[in-house]
Amino acid sequence: MGLLKYLPGLGLVLLTLISCNSEPSLQRYLVDKQDDDNFLKVDLATSLLETEGNNLSEEQKDILGTVKKINVVAYPLKTGKQADYETEKQSVKTIIASEEYKTLSTMTRDNMNITLKYMGEETAIDEVIVFASDDEKGFAVFRLLSDDMRPDQMLKLVNSLESGDLDLNKLSGIGKMFGDTMDIEIE
Repeated sequence: MGLLKYLPGLGLVLLTLISCNSEPSLQRYLVDKQDDDNFLKVDLATSLLETEGNNLSEEQKDILGTVKKINVVAYPLKTGKQADYETEKQSVKTIIASEEYKTLSTMTRDNMNITLKYMGEETAIDEVIVFASDDEKGFAVFRLLSDDMRPDQMLKLVNSLESGDLDLNKLSGIGKMFGDTMDIEIE
């Protein structure tokens, strides 16, 4: 009878241990790199992207309102760090190859490979991942957390970035790493 009172607690512990996923996650990777000096890191609230004199329409503001946070981690390639770069790049590629991330598109521009992935449903995207790598400059992972963003809204947000309606100065270190190969101009 005394053992029965511990059974629910033991069951809960077992359930917790069984349900824990031992596969690496992108969130864990980004958190682990926060203290690594080999990486550039930027965490932004979307409110920091808006400027007083921006030209955002109400629709663009609504779309931006679905974005909760943007995390960026970049590994600029430095002389003598090629092996470390390859290891880190492969770690990210392995994580985003997981079935939970669905591919939106892949493209190559100049020497840069870009992969765009998302997590969630096609009609309600919760997370957008952009992985850009250039074997001469390094790689960057952009993680955009959203609240049920639709793909058409994501495209409109990208158009807002390209037209300069959003203040991207907070990302300037990342943009300088990739130079002219990025479509988005960062001043």
